[in-house]
Amino acid sequence: MKFERITVNPEQMGGVPCVRGLRIPLATIVGMVAEGMSEPEILRAYPDLKKEDIREALRYAAEDIKAGRVKTFDSVDNLIKGLEQK
Repeated sequence: MKFERITVNPEQMGGVPCVRGLRIPLATIVGMVAEGMSEPEILRAYPDLKKEDIREALRYAAEDIKAGRVKTFDSVDNLIKGLEQK
């Protein structure tokens, strides 16, 4: 899947995925949705965003999870257990 509205620039925001070169990380948008903020509330908080940016941020996050690029709680728990055994 191609993402037209998502940029990753090592020179900006530590290379985390952002929206259209803006300094708005996808994690911020996804977090706002997770907290129950509506699309209009997010757009008021970040006037430079468009509703398509929010939707693409969520699609990008979903693809990261499907591709295994996001650590699940189980994998983090197993990592911690492994470190504790050393």
